[in-house]
Amino acid sequence: MENYRRSSHTVYDLKYHLVWITKYRKPVLTGEIGVRLRELVREICKAKDVEIHKGHISRDHIHIFVSVPPHISVSDLVKSIKGKTSRKLLMEFKTLSRQFWGRHLWARGYFAASSGNVTDEVIMKYIEQQGHEPPDADFKIEGNDL
Repeated sequence: MENYRRSSHTVYDLKYHLVWITKYRKPVLTGEIGVRLRELVREICKAKDVEIHKGHISRDHIHIFVSVPPHISVSDLVKSIKGKTSRKLLMEFKTLSRQFWGRHLWARGYFAASSGNVTDEVIMKYIEQQGHEPPDADFKIEGNDL
Protein backbone atom coordinates (compact mmCIF):
# COMPACT_ATOMS: atom_id res chain seq x y z
CA MET A 1 0.00 0.00 0.00
CA GLU A 2 2.98 2.33 0.49
CA ASN A 3 3.75 2.48 -3.26
CA TYR A 4 0.26 3.57 -4.23
CA ARG A 5 -0.44 7.18 -5.16
CA ARG A 6 -3.68 8.90 -4.26
CA SER A 7 -5.86 11.62 -5.70
CA SER A 8 -9.25 12.83 -4.53
CA HIS A 9 -11.18 9.76 -5.73
CA THR A 10 -8.58 7.22 -6.83
CA VAL A 11 -5.73 5.10 -5.56
CA TYR A 12 -3.34 3.98 -8.27
CA ASP A 13 0.07 2.65 -9.24
CA LEU A 14 0.43 3.13 -13.00
CA LYS A 15 4.04 3.21 -14.18
CA TYR A 16 5.38 3.36 -17.72
CA HIS A 17 8.77 3.15 -19.37
CA LEU A 18 8.79 5.66 -22.26
CA VAL A 19 11.43 6.06 -24.98
CA TRP A 20 11.53 8.34 -28.02
CA ILE A 21 14.21 9.40 -30.47
CA THR A 22 15.29 12.52 -32.30
CA LYS A 23 14.36 12.81 -35.95
CA TYR A 24 16.91 11.01 -38.12
CA ARG A 25 18.57 9.84 -34.85
CA LYS A 26 20.67 13.02 -34.90
CA PRO A 27 22.95 13.10 -31.80
CA VAL A 28 22.06 16.60 -30.58
CA LEU A 29 20.88 16.06 -26.98
CA THR A 30 24.17 17.01 -25.31
CA GLY A 31 25.50 19.92 -23.28
CA GLU A 32 23.13 22.81 -22.69
CA ILE A 33 20.46 21.24 -24.90
CA GLY A 34 20.39 18.11 -22.73
CA VAL A 35 20.22 20.15 -19.53
CA ARG A 36 17.39 22.32 -20.88
CA LEU A 37 15.53 19.23 -22.12
CA ARG A 38 15.74 17.67 -18.65
CA GLU A 39 14.37 20.89 -17.09
CA LEU A 40 11.49 21.02 -19.56
CA VAL A 41 10.55 17.36 -19.06
CA ARG A 42 10.57 17.86 -15.29
CA GLU A 43 8.39 20.99 -15.57
CA ILE A 44 5.85 19.31 -17.85
CA CYS A 45 5.64 16.20 -15.67
CA LYS A 46 5.27 18.24 -12.49
CA ALA A 47 2.45 20.31 -14.04
CA LYS A 48 0.60 17.10 -14.96
CA ASP A 49 1.25 15.42 -11.57
CA VAL A 50 3.45 12.82 -13.26
CA GLU A 51 6.22 11.48 -11.04
CA ILE A 52 9.58 10.71 -12.69
CA HIS A 53 11.27 7.70 -11.08
CA LYS A 54 14.26 7.50 -13.42
CA GLY A 55 15.38 9.22 -16.58
CA HIS A 56 18.25 9.19 -19.03
CA ILE A 57 19.00 11.48 -21.95
CA SER A 58 21.30 9.96 -24.57
CA ARG A 59 22.66 11.83 -27.55
CA ASP A 60 19.78 10.75 -29.79
CA HIS A 61 17.01 9.43 -27.52
CA ILE A 62 15.44 9.76 -24.09
CA HIS A 63 14.26 7.16 -21.55
CA ILE A 64 11.95 8.00 -18.67
CA PHE A 65 10.21 5.78 -16.13
CA VAL A 66 7.14 7.58 -14.81
CA SER A 67 4.14 7.14 -12.57
CA VAL A 68 1.08 8.59 -14.31
CA PRO A 69 -2.35 9.48 -12.88
CA PRO A 70 -5.18 7.39 -14.37
CA HIS A 71 -6.87 10.37 -16.05
CA ILE A 72 -3.83 10.95 -18.32
CA SER A 73 -3.35 8.55 -21.21
CA VAL A 74 0.15 7.53 -22.23
CA SER A 75 -0.34 9.01 -25.70
CA ASP A 76 -1.47 12.36 -24.27
CA LEU A 77 1.53 12.48 -21.95
CA VAL A 78 4.04 11.70 -24.70
CA LYS A 79 2.32 14.11 -27.09
CA SER A 80 2.53 16.86 -24.50
CA ILE A 81 6.17 16.24 -23.60
CA LYS A 82 7.36 15.84 -27.20
CA GLY A 83 5.37 18.81 -28.47
CA LYS A 84 6.33 21.29 -25.77
CA THR A 85 9.99 20.28 -25.61
CA SER A 86 10.33 20.40 -29.38
CA ARG A 87 8.79 23.85 -29.67
CA LYS A 88 10.82 25.35 -26.82
CA LEU A 89 14.14 23.76 -27.76
CA LEU A 90 13.83 24.80 -31.40
CA MET A 91 13.02 28.37 -30.32
CA GLU A 92 15.84 28.60 -27.78
CA PHE A 93 18.62 26.87 -29.74
CA LYS A 94 19.07 28.20 -33.28
CA THR A 95 21.54 25.41 -34.11
CA LEU A 96 18.67 22.94 -33.68
CA SER A 97 16.29 24.94 -35.85
CA ARG A 98 18.86 24.82 -38.67
CA GLN A 99 19.24 21.03 -38.39
CA PHE A 100 15.53 20.29 -37.94
CA TRP A 101 14.11 22.72 -40.50
CA GLY A 102 10.62 21.19 -40.55
CA ARG A 103 9.96 22.23 -36.93
CA HIS A 104 10.12 18.57 -35.85
CA LEU A 105 12.79 17.67 -33.31
CA TRP A 106 11.39 14.24 -32.45
CA ALA A 107 10.68 11.27 -34.70
CA ARG A 108 7.04 10.28 -35.05
CA GLY A 109 6.71 7.29 -32.75
CA TYR A 110 7.65 6.27 -29.25
CA PHE A 111 8.04 3.15 -27.13
CA ALA A 112 5.83 2.59 -24.09
CA ALA A 113 5.71 -0.37 -21.72
CA SER A 114 3.93 -0.72 -18.42
CA SER A 115 6.00 -1.96 -15.53
CA GLY A 116 3.78 -5.03 -15.21
CA ASN A 117 5.83 -6.92 -17.82
CA VAL A 118 8.98 -6.69 -15.71
CA THR A 119 9.56 -5.36 -12.23
CA ASP A 120 10.13 -1.70 -11.53
CA GLU A 121 13.64 -2.47 -10.33
CA VAL A 122 14.59 -4.11 -13.66
CA ILE A 123 13.46 -1.03 -15.61
CA MET A 124 15.24 1.38 -13.26
CA LYS A 125 18.43 -0.72 -13.39
CA TYR A 126 18.23 -0.76 -17.21
CA ILE A 127 17.89 3.02 -17.35
CA GLU A 128 20.67 3.42 -14.77
CA GLN A 129 23.04 1.37 -16.93
CA GLN A 130 22.43 3.53 -20.02
CA GLY A 131 25.34 5.83 -19.21
CA HIS A 132 28.27 6.03 -16.86
CA GLU A 133 28.06 9.63 -15.61
CA PRO A 134 26.98 10.35 -12.04
CA PRO A 135 23.21 10.84 -11.78
CA ASP A 136 21.53 14.17 -11.15
CA ALA A 137 18.49 13.39 -9.07
CA ASP A 138 17.95 10.15 -11.04
CA PHE A 139 17.80 11.92 -14.42
CA LYS A 140 21.09 11.65 -16.32
CA ILE A 141 22.40 13.25 -19.51
CA GLU A 142 24.86 11.23 -21.56
CA GLY A 143 28.08 12.97 -22.64
CA ASN A 144 27.40 16.08 -20.60
CA ASP A 145 29.94 17.97 -18.53
CA LEU A 146 27.43 20.49 -17.09
